[in-house]
Amino acid sequence: MSTARTMQPPEGLNHRAISMLRAVVAGRAQISCSSEPDLFIDNVPCCDQFTAHMLAHAGLIEAATGGDVGDLVPAQLTAEGVAAIAPAPAAA
Repeated sequence: MSTARTMQPPEGLNHRAISMLRAVVAGRAQISCSSEPDLFIDNVPCCDQFTAHMLAHAGLIEAATGGDVGDLVPAQLTAEGVAAIAPAPAAA
């Protein structure tokens, strides 16, 4: 009998979105300065820009510094982004 549990993503976020947020936390992500910010991970454009846009518009990620339109700058999590990937408290 296995005691391993399947880790479920926070409500509303799929595994890809969680992975993207974790890449931001690890300092591996850059974001373009734009009204539709694109996410780059390890200097490669993210394969799911729709999710990148959703994370930015939902206020989970943002540019860590300012820049001109089109510039790539480090990405960072917002307080909401940190809360989104925080471990859920253990059930009593």
